Amino acid sequence: MRVGVLTGGGDCPGLNAVIRAVVRKGVQRYDYEFLGYKDGWRGPLQGRATRLDIPAVRGILPRGGTVLGSSRTNPFNEADGVRRIKDNLAKDRVDALIAIGGEDTLGVAARLCAEYGIRCVGVPKTIDNDLSATDYTFGFDTAVNIATEAIDRLHTTAESHMRVLVVEVMGRHAGWIALHSGMAGGANVILIPEHRFDLDEVCGWVTSRFRASYAPIVVVAEGAMPKDGDLVLKNAAAEDAFGHVRLSGVGEWLAGEIERRTGKEARTIVLGHVQRGGTPSAFDRWLATRFGLHAISAVRDGDFGTMVALRGTDIVRVPLGEATARLKTVPADRYEEAKVLFG
Repeated sequence: MRVGVLTGGGDCPGLNAVIRAVVRKGVQRYDYEFLGYKDGWRGPLQGRATRLDIPAVRGILPRGGTVLGSSRTNPFNEADGVRRIKDNLAKDRVDALIAIGGEDTLGVAARLCAEYGIRCVGVPKTIDNDLSATDYTFGFDTAVNIATEAIDRLHTTAESHMRVLVVEVMGRHAGWIALHSGMAGGANVILIPEHRFDLDEVCGWVTSRFRASYAPIVVVAEGAMPKDGDLVLKNAAAEDAFGHVRLSGVGEWLAGEIERRTGKEARTIVLGHVQRGGTPSAFDRWLATRFGLHAISAVRDGDFGTMVALRGTDIVRVPLGEATARLKTVPADRYEEAKVLFG
């Protein structure tokens, strides 16, 4: 059997660990051949592939990013996109495809499998941890660790100058990174997309912190919005192939409002893509490796149209359609836990 592998969407620590595990088990246990498609769904669209064997994946376990490259290409937006993918897979004699990605990449895989008979297995990847069918996605732990380390470092400079520091982290629709890193880093306020914030309440928490002679740290997810209306953020007019706008600016806006309303000096730190970069954490290497081992087993079993998922400590298979049907967002009770620590 010849198996294709691709990585789509935003890059993420742990992608290379999946590729390595898929290839090593597939070659050593099943004697499969592998092709790695370049730059997400653009690879099978354009017939751009490279051979993957054990020497090709040696040493990539601790590397961030993806050796295959990635993109936000949506084949359903391309002229004859499905036909071109089918033709290129046939030309390359690929029998099955392992797609590693988030909701968009796996949503494409689900449609290609269900509607066009392309045999796909999915592996969940997103630093946002927002896929509902799995307890955790790899990349999330690394992103949280990076954000937490930044918050730890910012406490000392905030207290030295008695400033408000607003830390903007990733999270368009789900606030998991903000919630976990904010709690782990001892932030005084955490703002997430699932719960619109009251600016007067935020300023009250900030003022309360200053009364205790400490400088506040505010962690805000990029998709968080105030109760009294949506913000017009930078880059909001630019959309990717899946209709997502590029968000940035809530942290800067929030710092300006806090300074204006409280009279306290405020600064903004946007962590941005640094959260995606660098070597994956031990947990993400472990989880990504297990996902890869189980994904190639699903191919071996002919269990197409499924995604591997973490449930507790077990790796299970779930339908791709179920995995991409809805986002996993922060529940109200989880946010209420964190609010006890605000101010």
